[in-house]
Amino acid sequence: MLRLALYQPDIPQNTGTMIRMAACLGIAVDIVEPAAFDVSDRHFRRSGMDYLERAMVARHDSFAAFEAWRRKAGHRLILAETDGTARHLDFAFSAGDIVMVGRESAGVAPEVHAAADASVHIPMLVGLRSLNVALAAAMVLGEALRQTGSYPPRDGTEA
Repeated sequence: MLRLALYQPDIPQNTGTMIRMAACLGIAVDIVEPAAFDVSDRHFRRSGMDYLERAMVARHDSFAAFEAWRRKAGHRLILAETDGTARHLDFAFSAGDIVMVGRESAGVAPEVHAAADASVHIPMLVGLRSLNVALAAAMVLGEALRQTGSYPPRDGTEA
């Protein structure tokens, strides 16, 4: 199963949106603390709606705790960032990959870069800085789902 990791998220609406997307697509979510908001925040709840109860969410107290869990579980860590090495369309995703997005305000810490197995970027027009983190996560995970044949069936009859 693909996973989405949110590194120290700081905008509750984006976090709620990504958790909602993950719930709909059967993707597990890992939140690497500390987050800049309380998960009871009304903006977080409103953007996640009733999908929050359907989501598979694990919280990790720190990046060190997340990294220890990830290595033990044998998942690759794929960092989605504006200056990633490979285009997300050219990267070969695997079903057990964890795609990590950084903080909206600051990206990820150097130790996250050092721990990542790979990094990907979304091609954009020159002179533009970045996409919204929730949109970027959706694009990268959409490609990973397509490559791994992991999209959920629409009505139970498709594979």
